[in-house]
Amino acid sequence: MKHHQSSDTAGAGAAVVVPSSTSKRRKKKADTGISGANEETTVTAVDRKNGAAEVKKNGLLSGAVSSMSILRVSVIVIFTISSLIFISNFYTQMKYRDLESIARVGEFFRKKSFSVTCSKDYVDEASKFPGCVPKNCGRFVMDGLVTKEEIKRLANIAKKGLALGGSSGGASIMDLHSGALSKDDKFVDIYKLMKTKKNKPFNEDDLQLYKRIRSKIQFNIAEAFGIPHNKLYLTKPTFFSRMTTKSAKTIHDEYWHVHSDKETYGTFHYTSLLYLTDYDKDFTGGRFIFVDKSKNITIEPKKGRISFFTSGSENLHHVEKLESGTRYAITVAFTCDSSKAIADPVMR
Repeated sequence: MKHHQSSDTAGAGAAVVVPSSTSKRRKKKADTGISGANEETTVTAVDRKNGAAEVKKNGLLSGAVSSMSILRVSVIVIFTISSLIFISNFYTQMKYRDLESIARVGEFFRKKSFSVTCSKDYVDEASKFPGCVPKNCGRFVMDGLVTKEEIKRLANIAKKGLALGGSSGGASIMDLHSGALSKDDKFVDIYKLMKTKKNKPFNEDDLQLYKRIRSKIQFNIAEAFGIPHNKLYLTKPTFFSRMTTKSAKTIHDEYWHVHSDKETYGTFHYTSLLYLTDYDKDFTGGRFIFVDKSKNITIEPKKGRISFFTSGSENLHHVEKLESGTRYAITVAFTCDSSKAIADPVMR
């Protein structure tokens, strides 16, 4: 309101430019009024100018801050994307380097061993589980430990059992210990499911066979790594697996990622795999691949072949994506921690 009054006064003062006959007193008063009006008007103009300048300055600062924020965010986003691309490319290059096969499907090995330097994954456990935690790490391949008839029966258990369920993606599992069976994008209890079926996929005799094979594998792992047999325990998850060429629907279907079993499952100290089908006959792709620093090492699955190894990051690995057919295997896991032990499966 004051600024409006000053403006009105200034306007009136402008009209006071009168003939010289006006008295000096009035003129002086009028001059004073004009001077005051002009002075007040001048201050107001300066304030407005300064205000506009301040607004402009604040606007520029705000714009500069916004630009800096956008730039900072852009740099972070670009750095993150670049890092992810680098990591992805790194693991892709690691996965798809030239492969050196240490066990081809046409070869037979009573027992073939490969030493690797142990990782630091076991340092904190050495005092907890003396005599069991790996001191000398490695990989083994064995053929002939399981007979052809035993493999045939185990393969039938896998095929019939997994036929009751099956993932909607390319990887399915059947765990006879917990009863977990892949079914679409979840798991169901195979023992409950079997009660609704006339033809059972397996019986108590089949489970006894499974137990005998597990015992054979456990004995050979203990012997190979110099572990007292009674310090090594079966642990979870131990399961049958089926892989097909179906596209992955959930993370459980993505079996091809590089990993270590100790980190992935937590309980593993020694991992073993028993193959129930032949590479390049029942399926293509699907080879087991160790990812080493200088090269990748592959094992070609064949019926009855067993591979076992220490479960730490010294044995990073993955399974090659299947190209055709169906691949069946059994993963049998062992731990040094008795509190993580599981019992052999029983019918229920």
